[in-house]
Amino acid sequence: MKTWEATVCGMTWGWTGVRGTWNTPDAEHSIEKMSAIGVNWVGIALAAVQDNAQSTDILFQGPGSPTVTDEEVRWAIRKSKALGLKVCLKPVVNCNNGTWRAHIGFFDDEIPGEPSWRQWFASYGRFIMHYAAIAEEEGCEMLCIGCEMVQADKREAEWRALIGEVRNVYQGLITYNCDKYQEERVKWWDAVDIISSSGYYPVKEWETQLDRIEAVVKAWDKPFFFMEAGCPSRVGSGMKPNDWNWVGAPSEEEQSEYYKTMFESCGRRDWVQGYMLWDWPAKLYEPQEASNNDDYCMYGKKAEDVVRRYYTSLSEQTSGVR
Repeated sequence: MKTWEATVCGMTWGWTGVRGTWNTPDAEHSIEKMSAIGVNWVGIALAAVQDNAQSTDILFQGPGSPTVTDEEVRWAIRKSKALGLKVCLKPVVNCNNGTWRAHIGFFDDEIPGEPSWRQWFASYGRFIMHYAAIAEEEGCEMLCIGCEMVQADKREAEWRALIGEVRNVYQGLITYNCDKYQEERVKWWDAVDIISSSGYYPVKEWETQLDRIEAVVKAWDKPFFFMEAGCPSRVGSGMKPNDWNWVGAPSEEEQSEYYKTMFESCGRRDWVQGYMLWDWPAKLYEPQEASNNDDYCMYGKKAEDVVRRYYTSLSEQTSGVR
């Protein structure tokens, strides 16, 4: 039953941060600048690594791990809350060899001597449960228990079991961030509180894709928002916003027009409850470098003003987040 009525004017913060890059003057400056553009939620995103897509050991602690420390995570949560932001903690697993996490996968049936889903979920469960405990202790309003795990999405029993374990230690809202085009493929949306997905849809396809997603949201009768959404500031990225390797000249206009179209299209759908835009790094480039920066961050670019005006307008319409 749909009960969550918040409007999420959010930003994803800290991605690509490695140990030692949070709880620094640069990181503090970054969060403060982010909070000044009308943001009311922040998705604090951190990554752990496994060697490759068939590894079953997720490294997130110890001297060999690049993952930000627990102290850094707690600092980011507390700093965000001190600025009046609500927090979604988002622990994510990556492959150390560069393979996209969506390709993490194993044989459907367990085979002796081969890596298995059972082994992987045991390691992944330890990873998620660790941050679920931190999210509870620090009062995070939401926890994202996975991100774009396309091959793992079909393991319904394992996800349901993990979510049950998480609820034993974490009392806040739980979401799962499915990948683009995967909204109708997840068969366990009833187990989470909120449906969320990565909204990297080509600029000309927003209406079509929203029609498709709307059917999913209505079928499950769950709240929905985009846990990720955005576009690099490069010529051509509007047609393939998920491709961070797209080759194109820097273009603030491409990015700002993408945001205008996305906001306009989604704004006509009252079931879209907001965004955790992608993304805002822990260390910002200098403002004078903005026009030559071709990444997703909109700091100092034309898209920053688009976001600020839209988020300010949403906040005025809703008179705050409930």
